[in-house]
Amino acid sequence: MLSKQVSTLEAAGYVRVKKGYVGKRPRTGLSLTGKGRAALTMHVAALREIAGSTHSHQ
Repeated sequence: MLSKQVSTLEAAGYVRVKKGYVGKRPRTGLSLTGKGRAALTMHVAALREIAGSTHSHQ
């Protein structure tokens, strides 16, 4: 499941994937791209707006 999500994020240009080994164990590293960081910032802002609008109705 996770590998499919990572592939989708990588195809969208949101993350960079680095695969390697630590000893004999495979390791996968992810880093946000500029596009990914911008998308995350917008998503968090939208969630905060939703959460803020919920509190104003109570």
